[in-house]
Amino acid sequence: MAILLIALLSIAVWYAALQEFLKPERKQSSRKIMTLTSTGTLLTVVLTISFFQDLAIF
Repeated sequence: MAILLIALLSIAVWYAALQEFLKPERKQSSRKIMTLTSTGTLLTVVLTISFFQDLAIF
């Protein structure tokens, strides 16, 4: 259940980052872009690690 919430949050963060990138350059907030990108990256890393732990290859 927690992974589902993290996945949905990650999608929302990356969508918000994309919307900020699509704005004209004059209206973009570099602080907002950095925050969204950092948060999205962290959530994606958490999801990736969780996915590989659940595979149990060994």
